[in-house]
Amino acid sequence: MMSTKPYLIRAIYEWCVDQGYTPYLAAQVDEHTRVPAGHVRDGQIVLNVSPEATNQLIIDNEQVGFQTRFNGVVHQITVPVANIAAIYARENGQGMAFEVQPAERTADKPPPEDDPPPRGGFLKVIK
Repeated sequence: MMSTKPYLIRAIYEWCVDQGYTPYLAAQVDEHTRVPAGHVRDGQIVLNVSPEATNQLIIDNEQVGFQTRFNGVVHQITVPVANIAAIYARENGQGMAFEVQPAERTADKPPPEDDPPPRGGFLKVIK
């Protein structure tokens, strides 16, 4: 049976956009995640996935992918759905959290650096 997780991510994303909120994704970073290493903190990254911050956003059943700018430089971002820990509105913290299996850290992976974790609000953990 297919997971409900990608469907719930798309629903919360759509709700955020319809309400005029800024949707944020919190994700665990591992070897399957393509994000700028300089924006990773404690093995996670928080990404603004609003229509204004992304180009060619695709949320399918396996991954979330888009182009965005970090410090003026365009990056192609790829996050497996399995790595997504939460999607929520920046303005009020409402959204949904998901259980993520801890990834094994590899020796060649740089240490994480700097992004805030999700703030307050209602987050329901889905297992």
